[in-house]
Amino acid sequence: MTRVKRGVIAHKKREKILKKVKGFKWGRKSKERAAKEALLHAGVHAFRGRKEKKRNFRSLWQVKINAAARENGLTYSKLINSLKKKNVEIDRKILAEIAQKHPAVFKKIVEEVK
Repeated sequence: MTRVKRGVIAHKKREKILKKVKGFKWGRKSKERAAKEALLHAGVHAFRGRKEKKRNFRSLWQVKINAAARENGLTYSKLINSLKKKNVEIDRKILAEIAQKHPAVFKKIVEEVK
């Protein structure tokens, strides 16, 4: 059987792992075993963070819509309820952007559903 030299491949593999953990604290940035473990945990936290980001943004949109709705004499819940009754299909993301950047347009939407 012929001899297989794997030094180059193994080195590339280690370098790839250590490149990903650049900026980590303590031995996790330089020791291969600790770096692998840190990457596993980082992946879990990144996945969870992507889900949390959606929650955080939805609550932010609700706050923005509520603030603009109260300026026009409604509350958030009453505004959303009347939008659904009138079959106005604007999602919260767009509604929050309109409320913040175009208050005149938001006022027209509120007047439409009142």
